[in-house]
Amino acid sequence: MKIKILQKKIPAYLVLGMILLIAFVLIEPVRSFAQDASGAKTGTITDVTAAKPGAPTAAELGDAVGHNKIAINIMWTLIAGFLVMFMQAGFALVETGFTQKKNVAHTMGMNFLVYALGMFGFWICGFAFMFGGALNAATLGGAPGVVSHEVVVHLFGYDFGIAGSVGFFLNSKVYDVGVFTLFLFQMVFMDTTATIPTGSMAERWSFKSFLIFGLFISMFVYPLYGNWVWGGGWLSQLGANFHLGHGMVDFAGSSVVHMVGGVAALAGAIIIGPRIGKFNADGTANTIPGHNIPMALLGTFILALGWFGFNPGSTLAGGDFRISIVAVNTMMAGTAGTLAVLALLYIQKKKPDPGMLANGMLAGLVAITAPCAFVNSISSVIIGAIAGCLVVLTIHLMDNKLRIDDPVGAFAVHGVNGAWGVLSLGLFADGSYGDGWNGVAGPVKGLFYGDASQFGAQCVGTLTCGVFVFIVMYIFFKISNKITPIRVKAEDEVAGLDIPEMGVLGYVD
Repeated sequence: MKIKILQKKIPAYLVLGMILLIAFVLIEPVRSFAQDASGAKTGTITDVTAAKPGAPTAAELGDAVGHNKIAINIMWTLIAGFLVMFMQAGFALVETGFTQKKNVAHTMGMNFLVYALGMFGFWICGFAFMFGGALNAATLGGAPGVVSHEVVVHLFGYDFGIAGSVGFFLNSKVYDVGVFTLFLFQMVFMDTTATIPTGSMAERWSFKSFLIFGLFISMFVYPLYGNWVWGGGWLSQLGANFHLGHGMVDFAGSSVVHMVGGVAALAGAIIIGPRIGKFNADGTANTIPGHNIPMALLGTFILALGWFGFNPGSTLAGGDFRISIVAVNTMMAGTAGTLAVLALLYIQKKKPDPGMLANGMLAGLVAITAPCAFVNSISSVIIGAIAGCLVVLTIHLMDNKLRIDDPVGAFAVHGVNGAWGVLSLGLFADGSYGDGWNGVAGPVKGLFYGDASQFGAQCVGTLTCGVFVFIVMYIFFKISNKITPIRVKAEDEVAGLDIPEMGVLGYVD
């Protein structure tokens, strides 16, 4: 049978096809070299916009170089902003996973809607209050034709900036590519702040009350403190006015984003009170386990990914080589926080609780957010490790001493470690970056590298954030409770909030 098959005549069309295939395989590589596979010939002087094609003047070449530089910065900042926006999904998964099954639609609903609420609040006036005095970011093109204005109070012979006054509704006076880029990037930062209290007040917060909160924090609280640090306000000028280092320095938001959200979360948790069944009559705490640990851990990884937009993106410049330092420091601090929690749990003779490990990673990431551009990798590991220990100790303190119910550890992660991150910059900044920051000559140095005054500025900024945000948010929640109760009915809390508050079940068995 085999011999007959071999002796069978092969059809002519098959022979011809094989010949053509061999010829194609041999000729195609040679033919492809006529193209520009390496890209070496793509993008030449003929691609420069010029009055005389192929022969641009020096001015035209300079315009092309400048345009490309700003284009790279804008694209980098937008992509980083897209990563930060995706962190909203991470927060939603973490908070929902750490809470009970009967409240899934409610917790997810808050995390979803705060994005829309916060965006509109920030668009209406939040962005103007925060950056109205600092709209001309050089790395984003300088916003030619846009006139910034800061509201100032003159005290002790100095001007204290307190709020911007330009850019409401992103009106036609700020219709600029750089301004719009800055808005998107800062809007998603604000949304991180706004979503933090949804964790500390989860499983008992009235949805109507939450709606009021979403607008208030995005329109006033976050923008005002943000202005003082990032918008040219008075905290950023502590160096220029009072010789306190470079003034308050917070590279990517340990205080502006995380501490503001964490302190607001603390005020809300105190006002709303603990969940039913959290504490016994003698004050001892009961564990109310989350319903989906894999969901929470997936959310943690999404947040860790988004942090690569959060921190490196805060350069607002794709050509700033410090991006690599920022990215590695961010990664190292997060993992150091995780391992510190693991070690501490074993020292306490406890099991390696995955939820606590996740909070350890988030704590390390929060802490490194302020100093990430100003420290080396060893310092970033130390900062992250201390953050991991702080989150464990704070959660224990809140549960067993203060009797404050925070279902996801929002204050421990964001409030405490937001403060630690800002203070750590004042200790560990090594003088390798930040020359001219906030208008002060020379790089940023911390206490351990010879500048005690920088640590002083960080202390002032941290104290200001804690006092301002807590007082304002405490009063807000008190007043808000008079408008519409911030806490749901006891029977609804026991049964689950999905149907009473949202009208649908998160899970249908």
